[in-house]
Amino acid sequence: MIVAAAVVEIHVHGSQSLKAKRGVVRSISRRVRNRFNVSVAEVGGQETWQRAELGLCAAGGERARVRGLIERAVEFIEQLHLAEIVAVDIEIVDLPYAASDAGAGWDSDPED
Repeated sequence: MIVAAAVVEIHVHGSQSLKAKRGVVRSISRRVRNRFNVSVAEVGGQETWQRAELGLCAAGGERARVRGLIERAVEFIEQLHLAEIVAVDIEIVDLPYAASDAGAGWDSDPED
């Protein structure tokens, strides 16, 4: 299983309150979730008026596909023009997983 995670630091120009910034962050998060079916959360900058860090995460079976999905999501954030992207960090993790190991160690009937 391949997991891609990204931290996207954004600057919300013109925001004069936490409420205004959070509105922009919620809008970006909702649009990215709906368009790309990835997990999105505000992971930093919660108490600042103009800066936020968004965490994005996706999982799949093919490295190129998962990385491409996250990269397209970051490009989409930029194209929204709701905030300026200041920095992006993308990490790809290959987690060992074999279909035959699925459920290994899990007791299907705990009553036994």
